[in-house]
Amino acid sequence: DLACRKVCFLCVYYVVFALMLVVSAAVGVYYAWADRGQRSSGDFLMGGRRLTALPVSLSLTASFMSAITVLSNPAEVYRYGANIGFYGLSYVMTMVVTSEVFLPVFYRLAITSTYEYLELRFNRATRLLGTVLFIVQTILYTGIVIYAPALALNQVTGMDLWGAVISTGVVCTFYCTMGGLKAVVWTDVFQLGVMLAGFLSVIIRSVVLQGGVFPIISDSQQGGRLNFLDFDTNPLRRHTFWTITVGGTFVWISIYGINQAQVQRYISCKSLTHARLSLYINLLGLLSILLCSVFAGMCLYSVYKNCDPWTAGLVSAPDQLMPYLVMDILGDYPGLPGLFVAAAYSGSLSTVSSSINALAAVTVEDLIKPYINMSEKHLSWTSKGLSLIYGVLCIGMAGLASLMGGILQAAISIFGVIGGPLLGLFTLGILCPFANSKGALSGLLSGLVVSLWVGIGAQIYPPPPKMTRPLSLTTEGCNFTTTDTRFPSSCTIFSTSSPLLADNWYSLSYLYFSPIGTIVAISVGLLVSLFTGTVTYSTISLRSGKLDLTRDREKKFGSANPAFCDVELDLTKSSIPT
Repeated sequence: DLACRKVCFLCVYYVVFALMLVVSAAVGVYYAWADRGQRSSGDFLMGGRRLTALPVSLSLTASFMSAITVLSNPAEVYRYGANIGFYGLSYVMTMVVTSEVFLPVFYRLAITSTYEYLELRFNRATRLLGTVLFIVQTILYTGIVIYAPALALNQVTGMDLWGAVISTGVVCTFYCTMGGLKAVVWTDVFQLGVMLAGFLSVIIRSVVLQGGVFPIISDSQQGGRLNFLDFDTNPLRRHTFWTITVGGTFVWISIYGINQAQVQRYISCKSLTHARLSLYINLLGLLSILLCSVFAGMCLYSVYKNCDPWTAGLVSAPDQLMPYLVMDILGDYPGLPGLFVAAAYSGSLSTVSSSINALAAVTVEDLIKPYINMSEKHLSWTSKGLSLIYGVLCIGMAGLASLMGGILQAAISIFGVIGGPLLGLFTLGILCPFANSKGALSGLLSGLVVSLWVGIGAQIYPPPPKMTRPLSLTTEGCNFTTTDTRFPSSCTIFSTSSPLLADNWYSLSYLYFSPIGTIVAISVGLLVSLFTGTVTYSTISLRSGKLDLTRDREKKFGSANPAFCDVELDLTKSSIPT
């Protein structure tokens, strides 16, 4: 009888997970059929620039709320406290800056790849360097997004590791290749709903077990998890009000302001108003996911406040705490553990699909169209082929990630620090009219070197516990003997360090890596621009022979939008309709 119940449980578990994959694939099939008459790469990559605010806003939310968010945010609250809730302030500042600074520029130019702007503003070398950096970091990050949650769920739930990795990658590649941006956007909407449902199932069950919301808040307060009043200005501290709001704002602007995966969504809207509205509706989605993940972390602490599974050796990594909680408190409810697994993998699917579509877009626009003359029909088929190739590459990257071991965290950190210098480059172009191409390249390379130096140094010489301040965990309430002898997470296998750098420069909060890259890129770019070449006061220079803006824009949807004010673009030099 017990064996039969276990088999039935596993059947329901896998059925819920498979249902999520089937629905996602079905969306791709639907849009492949509905748009079978599309003839241009613009239709495939940009949805014909006819999307509305609501689905785009939900897709924006889902795109970077990956499975790492579903599994890691609650574990972060469990170990370090709920002050990551201050990310809400950084989200607000990010949406204001993005909608007022970056969105008008990219939307009115009617570009497909954000890196097209770099050639318009500087030169082709700057565009190519930005494109290559984006492709490398995105393939690396996407492989990790597929593999990391699969590993955590495999070790706790017993779900087949490579079955989950390959099925996630294949389904994602399928609907990206078949349906293009429309399929990606609408599957993101569905997957965001699954993510919220997974969180709510854990939260509701925890509230019932603990006797209400207030006991959970009380437990968190007594355990020091409600550490919101930490206004220490020390930049070496891992998480304070200032590191999260200031550092977090730079990180998220580099994602929403210039990252192809996000920009491609909001400039696919049918009007500038819809694009701006999508960002602000997306803000509500981000705050909802943040609230759910923080409260899920508080539930996690309330349930295990007297018997920490990590210290007790019941899980081998903090990211496995949420799946462990799910199996512990929802194990008697067939389907609900499967719902949470589906939520985690929905996070993966939404991020991977966004990345595949963005990779295809920048490859077509930045590496193929400028050099090879192809018809729109051939470009459309090329875009689909590239989606397939990048999907296979991302699955392969997941296989490589499995061999990386401790380098996973380093790889994710490197993905973060690359965004800072790129943000500095775009900011230099948009806000500094006298910056030139020499300054842009010098600034980008300088910012990249400095931010990578700090990021890699921090991995080799992790900051001391007095700066990370992990909160206390206990196993006193466990009804078994623990034999775990692992070092705390703040320890390192390196026995030597550089006292000056390791205790100061490398101990800088990881959230300041992005601001450092941005500030260095802008500062060096301005200095080099001032000392080289002639100062020009137009944000985009249309040099004859370098770029035929009229020919390039006539093919694109949305070209009826006026491209900039007269300070930024001399409209008399082009025939863009106003």
